[in-house]
Amino acid sequence: MASPLSPTALSGKTILLTGASKGIGAATARLLGAAGAHLIAHYGRDRAGAEAATADIPDARKLLIGADLADQDAVGRLWQEACDWRGRVDVLVNNAAVMPFNGGMDAPLADWQAAWDACYAVNILAPARLMREAVGHFQAQGGGTIVSISSWAAQRGVTNPATIAYGASKATIRAATQSVARAYAREKILAYIIAPGVVRTRLSEEFAASQGGEEKVSATLASGEWVTPDEVGRLVAFLATGAAPQLSGATLDVNGASYIR
Repeated sequence: MASPLSPTALSGKTILLTGASKGIGAATARLLGAAGAHLIAHYGRDRAGAEAATADIPDARKLLIGADLADQDAVGRLWQEACDWRGRVDVLVNNAAVMPFNGGMDAPLADWQAAWDACYAVNILAPARLMREAVGHFQAQGGGTIVSISSWAAQRGVTNPATIAYGASKATIRAATQSVARAYAREKILAYIIAPGVVRTRLSEEFAASQGGEEKVSATLASGEWVTPDEVGRLVAFLATGAAPQLSGATLDVNGASYIR
């Protein structure tokens, strides 16, 4: 889907997007590129997916960087390479995440521990490290924007208790992003949280399978429909423009009225 923004809405902005190879990240990459951004598209193992997501972006406006977000040294290198490309980063989009399905309270202890370790490393520590780097960078350049992709699970809890570590990690990064918004508002550092419901991604399809299938999950939704990755991507692109500075700190729910606070 084409970006609802003009082809120059993000012209001149350099954006680092994690997890650009699939799902929400891939849709967001396409939309940011269509709005004129210079995009640093991070991927874990799936370079082909990142290449496909950024295929329509001219080579001069994109940089693909592979990094294992479970490795703090790799996270640091990712940030440095992103800054070195054009000398600045204007927007950080924390999107990449893992969702282990074997971390329930009744799981073997080794599986439970591995699920929590993975969510802590990739869903909490990596985006927190990137936010730390971004805040210092934004202070030096007079402002910037952070967009963190959380989940409605951060507010309402998870449906499948086997994914409890994922829900907890998404609540943590929401709180961290809110703290950045409050602490650095006077320095023109904007920070937003997007909390999607059931999005048409591989992770959600795996979740649906664990709950008895898509029809069963869809029946619990007010609209009966899943959120599209493009809808989340369009919201990210709008926030990246900086057009809503007084919205900083907000958690934006995208769930078709299935969960209203």
